[in-house]
Amino acid sequence: MPKINAVDVQKLREMTGAGILDCKKALEDAGGDLDKAVSIIQERGLVKAEGKSGRKTGVGILETYIHNNRVGVLLELRCETDFVARTEDFRGLAHELAMHIAAMDPKDLEVLLKQPYVRDEKMTVEEVVKGVIAKTGENIQIGRFCRYEL
Repeated sequence: MPKINAVDVQKLREMTGAGILDCKKALEDAGGDLDKAVSIIQERGLVKAEGKSGRKTGVGILETYIHNNRVGVLLELRCETDFVARTEDFRGLAHELAMHIAAMDPKDLEVLLKQPYVRDEKMTVEEVVKGVIAKTGENIQIGRFCRYEL
């Protein structure tokens, strides 16, 4: 088994947002391979996200996005606590989702979740949301959205 050093753990942590022990364990399981460790963290994050899907999302934010004064989006993104609703990860997700909706014009929530994510087509929107769920430790759900275009 290769020796796992603190520099690699820190680098993986910066890439994924996962905890120190999760990063160390993923690197050990990946034999020190950083790319494999990222995949392991993502897989485990998705597993964690599945376990949180039944929890109630009682708070959240409304995000707006206007593109070239011609396309507008209003998005309701929900989470479990006010603390997470104020985090940079949650607010960033809301903004990214609003931009995605402006660009891709999904007809409903089900279509939105299955669409390839506009910034990384290897991932779906649902996987992006689950990644933030794994980082924050809370259930996150897209409540409603509407898109207007002139």
